[in-house]
Amino acid sequence: MSGQKSSIVENGFRPRGRGGMGRPVEKPKNGKRTVKRLFSYFRNESLFIILLSVVVVVSVAVSVLAPTVQSRAIDGIVSGEFEKIPSLLVLMLSLYLVHAGTTLFQGFLSGKLSQHVVKKVRRDLFEKTVNLPVSYIDSHPHGDIMSRMTSDAENVSNVISQSLSSLFSGVLTLIGTVTVMLVYSVPLTLLTFSTVVLSVIATRIFSSLMHKYFLKKQTLLGQLNGIVTEKVTAVKTVAAYNLQENIIEEFNRASSELTKTGIKADIIGNAMGPVMNMLNNCSFVIVAAFGAWFALRGMISVGVISAFIIYSKQFSRPINELAQLYGELETAVAGAERIFELLDCESEDKSGEKTLELTDGVIEFRDVNFSYVPGKPVIRNFSLKIGAGKKIALVGTTGSGKTTVVNLLMRFYPLDSGTITVDGVDIRNLTTDSLRDSVGIVLQDTVLFTDTVRRNLKYADQSISDEKMFEAASLSSCDKVVESLGDGYDTVLHGAGSNLSQGQRQLLTIGRAFLSYPRILILDEATSSVDTRTEKQIQDAMAVLMKDRTSLIIAHRLSTIQDADMIVVMDQGRIIETGSHRELLAKNGSYKSLYMSQFAGQET
Repeated sequence: MSGQKSSIVENGFRPRGRGGMGRPVEKPKNGKRTVKRLFSYFRNESLFIILLSVVVVVSVAVSVLAPTVQSRAIDGIVSGEFEKIPSLLVLMLSLYLVHAGTTLFQGFLSGKLSQHVVKKVRRDLFEKTVNLPVSYIDSHPHGDIMSRMTSDAENVSNVISQSLSSLFSGVLTLIGTVTVMLVYSVPLTLLTFSTVVLSVIATRIFSSLMHKYFLKKQTLLGQLNGIVTEKVTAVKTVAAYNLQENIIEEFNRASSELTKTGIKADIIGNAMGPVMNMLNNCSFVIVAAFGAWFALRGMISVGVISAFIIYSKQFSRPINELAQLYGELETAVAGAERIFELLDCESEDKSGEKTLELTDGVIEFRDVNFSYVPGKPVIRNFSLKIGAGKKIALVGTTGSGKTTVVNLLMRFYPLDSGTITVDGVDIRNLTTDSLRDSVGIVLQDTVLFTDTVRRNLKYADQSISDEKMFEAASLSSCDKVVESLGDGYDTVLHGAGSNLSQGQRQLLTIGRAFLSYPRILILDEATSSVDTRTEKQIQDAMAVLMKDRTSLIIAHRLSTIQDADMIVVMDQGRIIETGSHRELLAKNGSYKSLYMSQFAGQET
């Protein structure tokens, strides 16, 4: 029986911890529908399910039969029929060995089944996540998305591996134990039930109190962790303002509150074991006292008393377990519900009848309107034509809509109205794969992966030859960065290239853009986070990259786009000025104001 595993103490109380009673229970909104959908992942696991069911039935049957054999052995000793004892002892030993074997096999099968099911869940989750619209990723906390794949999936796995078989075996154990007890003695069975009822009541009371205090303890612990993280991160600022004593006092207040709550939670949690043991011992006393009285009147034998003592413990254990499992199951079902909510989200629209085959790389925006939130337009009547091989710069204050224009061109967001065409073809009629394969992007926030430099540079296509990679590295000036690394192109970048400087990471991303051989190039404030010297090096690399390519540059430092073919000044989603650097300065308009304010050292 699963209830006799080492993780369960003698009184049937599951120790607190992952999935224990002290854990706050999260309730699902529609449990039946979620459970039904979750079981759809079991369709191809029929062999494991059948084997697990058989093993559980055998385990329960053995655990119910063993006390009966023990009862017969004791009665044999009492009656002096010693010739029966050896065979009964061998049978008892065999039953206990079978029970041990089936319990181990049950754990093995449950573990395999849970991992197979959760593997499918995680696979579907990851496939869905990488195909979610950018709008969904931007509007939802990344930690929430991650938690669905990690903690929620882990909750489901734990319930399948531990709780489902325990639930099944617990119900069978109750049925089998009660049946045998009633066959032996109805009065003694009813007397045993009295303590079981008390155990159930005590379990519910303790569960409620533990839930209350452990939930409060978790909340306070989160607050304390937040204080520590914030203050350690800002330790220089704290030291600069000489406020160490203040934050120590703040920490101590939060720590004291956590300590008080933790003491209450631990007292209640630690008290449950002794209380349940006391109730179980009361059950033994009742069985022994009334059993002896029944035995003296010939109603039952001495062996039956010993069997009843075992059955009373065996009967209370699954009841306590089932009470605890209820909370675990609800939490897991709630986690599964959150997983299915993500799986039910609409995937990114990648539809398109045509494949983009660039010849010129002409981009045109016609009367484009867009809003992230309905009724609050971000782009208004935006019209712009970018000729083949031209270098166009978008400038403007923060929030003017520069980056949004790029998001719309890449089909990260759908237009409210208007059209965007590439070489005369509406991007909504193009497959997103062919559109994005034709565009290279270098972002302000460099994105490198925990892998070798070689695989990072060849990210767009791992089949690209090393010769082309060396050529691209030389043209983008990132070859000097690679040469400075210990293992060259086989150097493993850890933590998204955290062992490199910002400028080095940016040069590598430019080299990666070279290797994708785009016809259209987008540079989104690619030099705003580096120093002036590194900026010059990156600018030289970008100049080579932009040669003969249609380029769209989002610039914060206006000094970097003076050689652009056309500069587009934006404000509140509209184009307010266009022209070359000299032309715009001569107009004495918004561009000149931006340009002069930068050189005056003011924030733009």
